[in-house]
Amino acid sequence: MERHYGMDWLRVGAFALLILYHIDMVFAPWGFHIKTAQPMAWVEIAMFLTNPWRLSLLFVVSGYASRALLMKSPGIGAFLRSRTSRLLIPLLFGMAVVVPPQSWVEVVVQHGYRAGFLHFWLTDYFRFGTLFGIVMPTWNHLWFVLYLWVYTLGLGAMLALVADGTRAQAAFDRLFCGGARVVWLPILYVVLIQTVLFHRNEDTHDLIRDLGAHVRYVPAFLFGFALAGSRPVTAALVAHWKGSAALAVAAYAVIAALLVAWPDFSFPSYDIVTVFRLARDIETWAAIAALIGIASRFWNRDHKWRPMLTEAVFPFYIIHQTAIVLVEYWVKPLGIGALGEFAVLVPATVAACWGFYLIGREVDWLRPLIGLRPRVARVRASARAPGHDESRLDADDPRWGRSDRAQPDLA
Repeated sequence: MERHYGMDWLRVGAFALLILYHIDMVFAPWGFHIKTAQPMAWVEIAMFLTNPWRLSLLFVVSGYASRALLMKSPGIGAFLRSRTSRLLIPLLFGMAVVVPPQSWVEVVVQHGYRAGFLHFWLTDYFRFGTLFGIVMPTWNHLWFVLYLWVYTLGLGAMLALVADGTRAQAAFDRLFCGGARVVWLPILYVVLIQTVLFHRNEDTHDLIRDLGAHVRYVPAFLFGFALAGSRPVTAALVAHWKGSAALAVAAYAVIAALLVAWPDFSFPSYDIVTVFRLARDIETWAAIAALIGIASRFWNRDHKWRPMLTEAVFPFYIIHQTAIVLVEYWVKPLGIGALGEFAVLVPATVAACWGFYLIGREVDWLRPLIGLRPRVARVRASARAPGHDESRLDADDPRWGRSDRAQPDLA
């Protein structure tokens, strides 16, 4: 399977936008673990530039990466074992160690909890119940990892049952090739499930009671998996990226105009609500189609930083929300205002993410906990070829650029 560097860059960019989005959650009126003193409604307008499509895009990219990983695996069983270890170990570590500070800050600032973090962690967090109505222990932002693991298990079961995968791939190609069907067919589906059937209920992050999320994210995951094996559909996305981008921008303009006219979603009629929902649904897929087309057309090239950035993405994701919550908890009492808090939050969060990754990757026992592969021996003595330079680091070392076209073991 030929490497698609554009999807690597799209994955890095999608997670970078996710981190910025969660920083914005501190300043928007929406619920979050900790808020600035005076949340601002206009922040919602900026957030809707990515709100409709950010999570669906992550599942599309994850499905694409899953196809690459399956192609590297000796079989479906090995693929599932690898994905289970790479996803569940960081999830459990995150729930036990990374997420608890978020819950502690939340109960302190929103419910007046007076005990320190250590007391909270040792006596209250692992109660397997609720405290102030908050479930503990919890996965918080790591719900994505759990959902991805469950979808991967479902994918493995489906692959085991499908006798001829080539026929399924051919059916995918026929469905989405021809005209702009790769753009408007998914838009129709999104409108059907989000506006007609479920009225875009917010995700609950409760795996069992989150049907509205599953009917959005499972097809996105499967689309990414099938797209990885389809040159014709990729070509169709490239051919229509301009139209998709124009449609996404137009849909966002409608959303922004409605929120300027009626802040805090105080729409005066059901018709206005319907227009808002339709614009959000159109933006959802139009933006994804445009970004994949752009990534395939313009970003499909390597760079010496790519291996390190693609490896760093998962550790960044694991730690970023805890960093945001803790930094805001320390900064808010300083009284420097929302602009000052934002100016501190962005670089502090980025620095915390880099520190978490750079330290974790050098400690062998930490690597699997933060979603990295066990360290590969830098010199494989048994596989030396004539003229092998023993001073050269192994090609898998993320500090070295790679010129090969093999897919990495992405999380």
